[in-house]
Amino acid sequence: MTMDRSEIRTGIVGLGNIGQYHAERLVDLEVPLVGGMDVATEARTRFARRYDVDVYEDHQALYDTVDAVIITTPNKYHESYAVDAFERDLHVLLEKPLAHSLESAERIAQAARETDSHCMVGFNNRFANTVKIVRNRIDRGELGEVTHVEANYVRRRGIPGRGSWFTRRQIAGGGALIDLGVHAVDLALYLLDYPDVEEVVGVTRSDFGSREEYTYLEMWGDDAGPAGFDVDDSASAFVRCGDDRTISLEVAWATNRPSTHEFVARGTESAARFDLLDGDLRLYSVGTEPPHHLEDTTIETRQNDTHRAEQRAFFADIAAGRNDHESVDQALSVQRVISAIYDSSERS
Repeated sequence: MTMDRSEIRTGIVGLGNIGQYHAERLVDLEVPLVGGMDVATEARTRFARRYDVDVYEDHQALYDTVDAVIITTPNKYHESYAVDAFERDLHVLLEKPLAHSLESAERIAQAARETDSHCMVGFNNRFANTVKIVRNRIDRGELGEVTHVEANYVRRRGIPGRGSWFTRRQIAGGGALIDLGVHAVDLALYLLDYPDVEEVVGVTRSDFGSREEYTYLEMWGDDAGPAGFDVDDSASAFVRCGDDRTISLEVAWATNRPSTHEFVARGTESAARFDLLDGDLRLYSVGTEPPHHLEDTTIETRQNDTHRAEQRAFFADIAAGRNDHESVDQALSVQRVISAIYDSSERS
């Protein structure tokens, strides 16, 4: 049975900043936002006032009213809200990462496989116009065989609120690696067609977040100081996949180097270098006509709202009756890489 996205009653679990961000895009797409849930009274009051919808302290009460939910809670609570939604055959858009731990991620993936509903994990960067162009060039064979991806998601200073749940391992599951690294790992594996991962080695560091004097220009959230900061603020890793395809990874919330969001997909015929945030895209190849010469080609791309594009794809899948679990299975692969990097670092 097919349906239109304007018929898919949708609620949001977790009414903080990212929850409101998703709510704005639901309104833009004319998807019926019918309610929200949060354990915090202030968040519920703010959301009800802003969107004129019912709000709930109990997620099960929200689930009684919806066909789909967008879950934007701290990582530790993804499992309970997602599994309960699957048990009701609700469609789920679950913000990344899949969970705060590999064990929790595996339970979510298993529950998703047992439902008839659709689930998408929120790797919104896949929907960037630049990424879609690169993926299309790869599919057309223009890069040849893509053998290596350099993945960088580095902030010079960008810890998202010291003292918040982001900087507490028990709730987040990690720091920069599980926050930014999941985007970088997903995108690298996506460009490689999600090969089997055979070996992972890496090191995580905490060099800046625990300092009393932490110098920054801006911070997403308040700075409560270093007390309770027990996560990584940077990580370096190398991932070896099947057929000797590889990934080099650099992620950081804070480090003494310029920020970079550069990805390079290296192929046997050409390579693509792009900036994930500003959309710059260049191709590097060899001319086909003698005398052969090196060619650099700049491609103009229009930046787009990746979360809106992600939501559009999610609701299109629901409307078309799609209920496969590819997104969840791939998110579980990402979680395994992240967990392996943490394990490797602890062993070193």
